[in-house]
Amino acid sequence: MRDRRNSLHKRPGAGKIDGNKSFEDLLRKTRKSTSSVNSYRERSLKIHGLICAKCGREFTHKNRHLLTVHHKDGNYRNNPSDGSNWENLCVYCHEDEHSRGLFGDYLGDEK
Repeated sequence: MRDRRNSLHKRPGAGKIDGNKSFEDLLRKTRKSTSSVNSYRERSLKIHGLICAKCGREFTHKNRHLLTVHHKDGNYRNNPSDGSNWENLCVYCHEDEHSRGLFGDYLGDEK
């Protein structure tokens, strides 16, 4: 009987890269998608300032990582250049904003 504790189990195809794309192509694609997220975040911070639109907390460049961009319509791909679909929210208010809908749905199901 084989000792299963010492054998390595891998999924078939685990760790393989798509044969048509090189590692550099995949890395470039990942960096591009990450940079587009950062670019709309930076634009929102520049347009709306380093302040939470909900609680009014002000941020500095040192703690600006705690300030997030909330999409008013819920569509993270809707990023107009004028910033009309964004509001800057601190991580606490952003979490509260998204949990309100879940809590409302939960309460609405009770009958």
